[in-house]
This record gives sequence, C-alpha cells and structure tokens, in this order.
Amino acid sequence: MTQPLPPAQPVEGGRKGEILVSDLRALTPARVGLGRTGASLPTRALLDFTRDHARARDAVHAPFDADAVAAGIARLDLGVLRVQSRAASRKDYLSRPDLGRRLDPASAARLAEAAGASADVVVVIGDGLSSRAVHAHAGLVLACLAPRFEATNVTIGSVVIASGARVALGDEIGAILGARMVVMLIGERPGLSAPDSLGAYLTFAPRIGRTDAERNCVSNIHRAGLGHDEAAAKVAWLAREGLARKITGLALKDESDGKPRPLPRVQ
Repeated sequence: MTQPLPPAQPVEGGRKGEILVSDLRALTPARVGLGRTGASLPTRALLDFTRDHARARDAVHAPFDADAVAAGIARLDLGVLRVQSRAASRKDYLSRPDLGRRLDPASAARLAEAAGASADVVVVIGDGLSSRAVHAHAGLVLACLAPRFEATNVTIGSVVIASGARVALGDEIGAILGARMVVMLIGERPGLSAPDSLGAYLTFAPRIGRTDAERNCVSNIHRAGLGHDEAAAKVAWLAREGLARKITGLALKDESDGKPRPLPRVQ
C-alpha cells in the first residue's frame, strides 16, 4: 500500500524529527519559507527582494575600473596588456552580445605587436556581467593561481585585462598571443543572493569559433561560495590535465578532490 507523503510545507515549531523552516533558512541563501500576509509576501520579505534585485542590477551596470585591476596584477610581477571588445558602451554590450566576443581592431593590432614567445596559459580578466565580482575576486584568485602554475611548470604569459568582454573574447586573445590555453576570469551574471560571483573558463587551443562545449568552467567564486584558493586549485588541476591531454570541455571532467593542497616549499 502506498504510504502518504509527508506535509509539503514545513512549519515553524514542529514536533521532534520535523524539519523546521528556520533550519532550511540556515542551509541556503535561497528564498524559502518567506511566509505570507493574505495573498502577498510579508513586508520584510518584499523589502529584502527589492534590495537584492537592486544590488544585482547595480552590479550589471557598475563601471569597470581596469586601472585598479591592472595595478593589483602588477604587484604579482606579471605583465599586463589592456584590450577592448567591439562593444563601445555598456548599452552595446548588453544589447549586442556578439560585439563582446570580438576585439576591436586597435586592440587586436596591439596584441599582435605584443605577441612573442608563446606561453602555456594566457590569463584574461574580463568585466563580464559583474565588474563588482572582478574587482573583489579576480586579483585574489590570480594570486593563488600563479604559484600553483609555477609549481607544476605551467608558464603564464602576460595577463590581458579586457573591457566589454564576453567569455568567447578569450578565444581571439589566446589565438593572437599563441597560447596553448586561455583562462578567462570574468564576472558572472548576478543573482539575487550573489551579485559578485566570478567564473573561470578554460579553453584549450583557443581560436575564434570555439563553443561552450569545448570549455571547462569553475563558477560561483565569491565569499559565500567557492573560496579563492579552492577555486585556484581546481583551475590549476584542470589546466594541467587539459594541457597534458590536449583537451578541455565535455571530454575533461574535474576529478580533483576539491581540496587545495599546500604548495611545495622552495628550497
């Protein structure tokens, strides 16, 4: 005989063994157990939603401070190059995603002039859909990532800071610079609980026309999500394995245990 299902809606102050709404709220930033006043949300829940929605919108439209990002990268003793996509304004960027996937002609020419000895990895830092995420996390992730690359003999070329960038912009940048792989650190689409989430996208043998199926992604990098060193450890593992197997994307699964190991000491 089929057993009846438990109550669909957990309630506050339940009997022993029941899951309380307060327990669920402690486990997730998702909007659960908001309650209601008649047919509407309580005032507090509505105000919280309005605030978080405004933060997400602000993150999308916040200006990108490329100078500050470049200054932070320079402290890591890495070369810095600056480029711009074909999206000349934020309005163009949001309404024409295709423009954010290609370099403007002047930037492409500058990169071609700067191209020298090819490196294993070129790191691109792009504003994406949340410059706030880039300002808060990109430099810290790179600071954790650079020594992990060095420890595994993965060479890094100049770091490219890209304004008006979509993920695919890294394909053209990596191809011009002759990199074996491109790692794109970019602001992800803001959510109501995380307006400052950073993503890292890895593409082997970058070239124009690569698809998302040919990339690996380490996402949800922010203070309440994936930590900087944990994210760097995953990216370093994927980069090392991708370079060794000459592939990224659906064919490369993250088989790391997710726990960053300490770097070997330099004698």
